[in-house]
Amino acid sequence: MPSSTVSTMNAVSTDCATKPWPTVRLGEVLTPTERGEAPMPGTTYRQIGVKLWGEGAYEREPMDGGATKYSQLFRAEAGDVIVNKIWARNGSVAVVSDALAGCYGSGEFPMFAPKRNQLESCWIHWLTKTRSFWAQCDEKSQGTSGKNRIKPERFLNVEIPLPPLAEQRRVVARIEELSAQIHEARTFREEIDRDLNAMLAAAHRQIAKDAPRKPLSEVAPLNRRPVTVELEKSYPAIAVRSFGRGTFHKPSLVGSEVTWEKPFLVKAGDILVSNIKAWEGALAVAKPEDDGRVGSHRYLTCVPTQGVATARFVCFHLLSPEGLHEIGEASPGSADRNRTLGAKAFLQIPIPVPKYSNQVWFDSICAEVDALKRLQAETAAELDALLPALLDRAFKGEL
Repeated sequence: MPSSTVSTMNAVSTDCATKPWPTVRLGEVLTPTERGEAPMPGTTYRQIGVKLWGEGAYEREPMDGGATKYSQLFRAEAGDVIVNKIWARNGSVAVVSDALAGCYGSGEFPMFAPKRNQLESCWIHWLTKTRSFWAQCDEKSQGTSGKNRIKPERFLNVEIPLPPLAEQRRVVARIEELSAQIHEARTFREEIDRDLNAMLAAAHRQIAKDAPRKPLSEVAPLNRRPVTVELEKSYPAIAVRSFGRGTFHKPSLVGSEVTWEKPFLVKAGDILVSNIKAWEGALAVAKPEDDGRVGSHRYLTCVPTQGVATARFVCFHLLSPEGLHEIGEASPGSADRNRTLGAKAFLQIPIPVPKYSNQVWFDSICAEVDALKRLQAETAAELDALLPALLDRAFKGEL
């Protein structure tokens, strides 16, 4: 390619990147599609759905044509923009991928074909992941009938930045390059997290393998500390997340509003257990910053016997596959919220009791892992913020 041509192309690229891009209504670059079909009983239809917050379209379970209440289904093609009328205000808009071509949606999912001489599908794909796009969909859903559904004509009034096609392709290529790097970093972080968890599980197995077992009641007996409620006093509350994700702080309870809660005092080092979600891993060791908070009567507090067991070791065992199985057996019932943990059965769960010094060693490893995971969490927060910041810059013409 002649050097003069290269210079010209560089100049055009620089010019596109520095001049403000025009803003257009989606109605200028999208055309409503007309691919309606009457569903036929005995014919299987692949169904399409759209996730919230710009997470894209996906294939739902297939459906027999005789099982739908809709008189028409609409076929999606690759590159279509598909909108969930009800949830567009929460980012439920996507571009149909090649893999989803041929799927069908009801009239609740209007579809629009891009005008290829003006709009790249990948441009609108990334736009649907931006907060500014969601905000416009939300604004245009307000005040409409049917649970704030967005009407197709109002969706087409959403405005987007629209540079020339060559600039759209350049910016998208840059977004995809940087997005791939973010994904790679996130994948690496997740691998480290799995490795840390595997290391802890191996350490636990190592010291628990040949250890004698005792019922939980002898290792970490139940110790509930009822709180005498004063009407004018405020009581900072605590709860436990499921799946071993630790404690969290709830809004304080005012004494005059405390009725059925019957609060119990929580101390740092307690094993705090939700009696309605224990089967789902809702138990944790109370941290120093949890000390002095109160849990409702729905929580059990177990305190390890000094010199016999450590809270971290006992809690880790209860959250292991073996421990959760035992907790499940102690939580009768079939429905979610009816699976209440029986305190007597819970206290009979056998716990391995290795040498106390070995448990202290295990706790030290847990502390090191906790420190690494705190760093990991900070990195994760930074990674989560990168893509929105990247897209914000991209669609302002700053990439």
